[in-house]
Amino acid sequence: MAEAPLFVSHDEFTCSVCLDTLTDPVAIPCGHSFCLKCLMDCWDQSQECSCPQCRHTFMLRPELNRNTLLNEVIKKLKKTTLSPPPPQNYAGPGDVECDFCTGKKFRAVKSCLTCMASYCQTHLQPHYEGEALKHHKLVDPDRNLKEKLCEKHQKSLEIFCKTDDSCICMMCVVTGHKNHEMVEMETEREEKQVSDV
Repeated sequence: MAEAPLFVSHDEFTCSVCLDTLTDPVAIPCGHSFCLKCLMDCWDQSQECSCPQCRHTFMLRPELNRNTLLNEVIKKLKKTTLSPPPPQNYAGPGDVECDFCTGKKFRAVKSCLTCMASYCQTHLQPHYEGEALKHHKLVDPDRNLKEKLCEKHQKSLEIFCKTDDSCICMMCVVTGHKNHEMVEMETEREEKQVSDV
C-alpha cells in the first residue's frame, strides 16, 4: 500500500525563540518545543522558568530531554521540503528589531508600552493569546522605547505634570508631584494638537 504524502509547513518546526528550524528540540511540560540552546539561554537570563511562548511558569526547572523523534523528522524534512523563512521578514537598516529574536533579528511589527519591548509577529503572539498580556498597550514599532521610561523609577511615562511641564511615571505622582496639576499624556497630546491648529 502506497504512503500518503505528508504536507507540513516550515512554521510547524520553528523555534519561537530564534525563529529558525528547531535544533536539538526539547519539549517542556506545557507542550511547546524549542531548541535546547534557545531555551537554556532564556532560562539562564531570567530569574524564573517560564515558557517563552505561553508564559506558563514552572515552580522547579523542568528536566530537559531531547525529543529524538521530532529531531529525526526535522532532519528528514530538511533534506526535502523545509526552506528558511522569507528574507523580507528580517530587520533591515531603519527597521525596529524584535527584542526577543536571537541570531538574525526579525522586523518588529508592534512595540509594547507595558513590557517596553518590540516584537516580531511570532514573539507578539502571547500578547494576543495570554490572559496576562492581552491588556498591554501595543503601538506601532518604536525604536525610542527607552525615552518613554522614567529615568528615576524605570517605569512607563504615563502622566503629564502641568505644574512642572514634564512627563512622569505613576511612582513620580506619588513621590514628588503631590498636589500638582496632572493629566494623562494622551489628554495633553490632544490638547496640544488642538491648540496648534
